[in-house]
Amino acid sequence: MSKLLSRFNTISKYLIAAVLIIVPLFPKFPLVNVSGTYVAVRFEDLLLFTLAVFTLIKIVPNFKSFFSDKIVQAFLIFFGVGLLSVFSGVYLTQTVGLSLGLLHWARRIEYAVPFLATITLLARDKVSENLDFYIKVLLIVVVAVFIYGIGEMYFRFPVIITQNMEYSKGVALFWIPGSHINSTFAGHYDLAAFIVLVIPIFIAFIFLLKDNFSKILFSLVSGAGLWLLINSLSRTGQISYLAAVTFALMMLKKFKGLAVVLVVSVFLILMSSGVNQRFRQLIKVFGMTNPSITVYADETTLPTKRVDLSTPTPAPVPVVEDRSTSIRLYVEWPRAIRGFKINPVLGTGYSSIDLATDNDYLRSLGETGLFGFLAFWLIFFRIGNTFVGSIPVIRKLDPLSLGFMVGLFGGIFGTFLSALFIDLFEASKFATIFWLLLGLAVYVVKNKQYEQE
Repeated sequence: MSKLLSRFNTISKYLIAAVLIIVPLFPKFPLVNVSGTYVAVRFEDLLLFTLAVFTLIKIVPNFKSFFSDKIVQAFLIFFGVGLLSVFSGVYLTQTVGLSLGLLHWARRIEYAVPFLATITLLARDKVSENLDFYIKVLLIVVVAVFIYGIGEMYFRFPVIITQNMEYSKGVALFWIPGSHINSTFAGHYDLAAFIVLVIPIFIAFIFLLKDNFSKILFSLVSGAGLWLLINSLSRTGQISYLAAVTFALMMLKKFKGLAVVLVVSVFLILMSSGVNQRFRQLIKVFGMTNPSITVYADETTLPTKRVDLSTPTPAPVPVVEDRSTSIRLYVEWPRAIRGFKINPVLGTGYSSIDLATDNDYLRSLGETGLFGFLAFWLIFFRIGNTFVGSIPVIRKLDPLSLGFMVGLFGGIFGTFLSALFIDLFEASKFATIFWLLLGLAVYVVKNKQYEQE
């Protein structure tokens, strides 16, 4: 029996690692298309289904203890409210179809599977060993994403994105000069959000780990991540990255190191002409004013005879506009607000607010109403309580565990900022890895506390 349990634990450990590797790296080729939608069943869905089965096998014998966990209860409340929202959208407001609404509801559960798996399947007596293993896996993943990004830009590696229905069929695209880098992700915003989440962890290691090899290694990988972030041309991602790193290093009280990181990062970001141009365009939109013009008479000039000439048609005044900002302000955000107004309690149901809102908080309010919005934040409130209650434990963590925790805190902070302008928690590649790493953090804190006790 003990051998069987040991094998089960080993398989579970590597299955979680497979999710951490395959989800960000494997292209989103569709296996089975869902008719009438841009959604498709992909290889990663089968992998997550397998992980869910393993998690259920472990839960059944420990049913009561699993469901007594307050974080698990928060997830169940969120899933329950989401389901009510779907039925409300189908039968009350009639703003969503049943099959499509249930599909999008099931996706939210799928994204949370890695979180539930990490806190359930990983051994309680091997916290440091498991964390070290997953950090090495994450390091390899970032390097692989960087290599593919280089290949995309210089060697015509194909990319698969899902930013519209046609592309989501698995159409291979190629990078052209001046465009975004997507690497192995389904869109440049997803790539940027992933970098914002993980790079603060590696930067924290630079200042906490003692051996020079580790410092050099994490410095190089952090630089590779920054290159990806810059070439994703995501302004939101770059601002969120600077905020995330600042948050993490201030928690570690590494103020001199923070100054160095910020100076180097800002310098490299500003060196990118594409990013510089996009920031200038944004500043023009929000800061452009009509300058006052003063005309001075030239007293030495003699008046000349007036000659009537045909007045040429004046050239049209150029419109200064940032396209992505305008779409958010005048199309996507008002659409989400209208959905919230239709049913402030439960919203208009999952999938009712089209493909994108570019603000995850407004999307949550529009699709699931105030109840769904509060249920979503209840999860983070419960997780935050776990971290706050474990501050004495966190302070005593070894450098590897402390760097992971503090770096992830910074990455989460950056994620919350990015979610103001991007639908991150609906992006499968990002959301899956986000919940996996957050589950790993909860696993580390709870079991480090168990070890000390």
